[in-house]
Amino acid sequence: MTHYTYLLILLGAIAGPLALSFDKKVHFYKKWKYVFPAMILPAVFYIVWDNWFTAEHVWSFNPEYILNIFVYKLPLEEVLFFFVVPYCCMFIYECIRSYFPNLRCTRTADYALGILALLLLIAAIVFREKMYTSVTFVLNAFFIGVLLSCRNYFNGFNTNAFFISYAIILIPFLLVNGFLTAIPVVLYNDAENLGMRIYTIPVEDIFYGMLLFGMNVAIYEKISRGRISRKDAK
Repeated sequence: MTHYTYLLILLGAIAGPLALSFDKKVHFYKKWKYVFPAMILPAVFYIVWDNWFTAEHVWSFNPEYILNIFVYKLPLEEVLFFFVVPYCCMFIYECIRSYFPNLRCTRTADYALGILALLLLIAAIVFREKMYTSVTFVLNAFFIGVLLSCRNYFNGFNTNAFFISYAIILIPFLLVNGFLTAIPVVLYNDAENLGMRIYTIPVEDIFYGMLLFGMNVAIYEKISRGRISRKDAK
């Protein structure tokens, strides 16, 4: 039964958000036509990234806790992770947008995001010999740079909602990652990260998750807001 560990963790993570998707206030199931398309590009990007890092021994997977069904070098569960976790994150994000409809994006929040990008870029340069650290920080900085420099295109991206949602998301995200790293299902090569842990979780995982969530939100808002605008125009 230990081979079902990773799969059971994923099922446990998605059970609550999936059941609550029919909440009368949020009606998240009505947003599925936007949510699922928004997951595809980030998932493909992360699957390629994960395969690369697995091949480079940045991390590995404990064969005792996975089904040992692989998509190239990745366990099937790791591929599912890039759909399960974004679904849970987008559910929380949509709850924030639904329960706080007057929450507006501000320049201050955009400035804070830009400062974060600058700090991540500096850290990536300083720790350029550590693969997980440098690549994760650079990709985050690049994504934020594109997002802010193309603000007119990504005008639906609400930075305040993003920050608040991710602060909440960190609790279940760290809980799931805590199980994965404590058992351990996923094993990290500390030579490729800062060696700083939150319990058993590398600190880089926070920004690894942030980029995944950010990509999903940016695409989701672009798809959903774009269709709403077209409907209004008619």
